[in-house]
Amino acid sequence: MNSRRRLALGAATALSLFLAAGVSLAAAKAEPIRLGAPLATAFLYGWDAERGIRLAVEEINAAGGVKVGKTKRPLTVDVIDTRDLEPGVPVDDAIKAVEKLILQKKVDFLVGGPVRSEAALAVMDLLSQHKKVSIITTGVLSPAYTKTVADNYDKYKYAFRNSSHVGVLIKDMVTVFDKIKAEHGLQKVFIMVQDVAHARKAGEGMEKTLKEKGYQVVGTEIYPTGTTDFAPGLLKAKKAEADVLFVWMDMPETAILLKQWSDFKLKVLPIGFMAAGEQPGFWNSSKGAAQYTLVNAVNGGNAPATITPWTDKFVKAYTKRWKLEPEGYGTSSSYMAVYQLKDAIERAGSLDPDAVVKALETQDLQGVYGRMRFDPKTHQIIPATDPKEGAIGSVFQWQNGKRVVVWPDAGATGKIQVPEWFK
Repeated sequence: MNSRRRLALGAATALSLFLAAGVSLAAAKAEPIRLGAPLATAFLYGWDAERGIRLAVEEINAAGGVKVGKTKRPLTVDVIDTRDLEPGVPVDDAIKAVEKLILQKKVDFLVGGPVRSEAALAVMDLLSQHKKVSIITTGVLSPAYTKTVADNYDKYKYAFRNSSHVGVLIKDMVTVFDKIKAEHGLQKVFIMVQDVAHARKAGEGMEKTLKEKGYQVVGTEIYPTGTTDFAPGLLKAKKAEADVLFVWMDMPETAILLKQWSDFKLKVLPIGFMAAGEQPGFWNSSKGAAQYTLVNAVNGGNAPATITPWTDKFVKAYTKRWKLEPEGYGTSSSYMAVYQLKDAIERAGSLDPDAVVKALETQDLQGVYGRMRFDPKTHQIIPATDPKEGAIGSVFQWQNGKRVVVWPDAGATGKIQVPEWFK
């Protein structure tokens, strides 16, 4: 087969694939806008982000694509595994993954990760070097990411984050602590965190803030990534007569922690940032051990809620497409990042990175978890507890097999409960 015929067949195949995906004929003929998604695909914060991104891409393409000037163009997405949540994997692996997306895959924009804060911070120089606009949507909870933008805007202006960070999450968690204290009288706290940057900072921040507010912090334990036995720490919490267990871990082994807590029937209510506890299937996999666990899912819409009209639409679309509810942190934010880029590109009328940066800085978009606006100096999504004012968070509690959102009031579907053995 000669080269001209091979090229023709390849073009015909690509066209048929776009049409099968619901892309209009005009958009299918146009040059696609290429998204790169560097993600830890073997972990929740990677695979749910990928699903959120792919769902948004499919919806936008089915509606005709992205209007760039007078031309409608389809989106494509290349996902690459950064492996940055795996124990012992060096940050350099994530850098190489992003380099591959930029230099070999020739992506126009980046969405998703890297997921680990240390990796995302290391990649910022690549964004500057190649002028690639990136929206971090999952992981990367260190405040240092957007502080870096503020400290050296001209160099790092291509970096945005539409999810949250430790500083915001601490404020959110303390508000939930106050709610638990007011409703159930619990105020003696034992802290368990993972030995990674964002978790250590969260533990330190929570301890400081809780003490300032009059709570008793009766102990702290720090665990290496991959730990499989939390019994000694749980028994320390029992001995210290703690009644709240604050956990901050993104490793899947938190499933073991919660199973041991349930088996011991400790009079201590678990609450925090826990990867395993976020997933819809955790109830069955834990055999009900998740009951009463309070989980910070970071952004609204990562569990079914009633925030905006788009929230319900997103939850239904995700459930239909992937056969399960939104899975936790990284889901709604990754989905929204694609729509944020679409809006910015269309208002810029161009894929020019500097024009898209300016369009993102002036963006005001009502989304799945509220009003989506970036701080123009830090490129951090502006948080709020009112979805009319900003992007809201989500704390849910496992109750009888369901994830019931209990905070903030906007989007809440139930109230906080405590175990029967507390009484």
